[in-house]
Amino acid sequence: MMMIETLKHKLNTLHEEHRALDEDIVRLMELPLYDQLAVQRLKKKKLQLKDKILTLKMKMIPDIIA
Repeated sequence: MMMIETLKHKLNTLHEEHRALDEDIVRLMELPLYDQLAVQRLKKKKLQLKDKILTLKMKMIPDIIA
């Protein structure tokens, strides 16, 4: 049970980071001359976070032996 709670906490933390990166990307792209390289890096980091989120979600789903 403790492991599930730890995973949920980590999942919430990753979701918050993901949202923050999204806001940063939008904020950067609103500038007339924004740094495209910085936006690409943030998008890559956002995708990496999404992968981590999906991995954690899969760990929380119990294995069902058919």
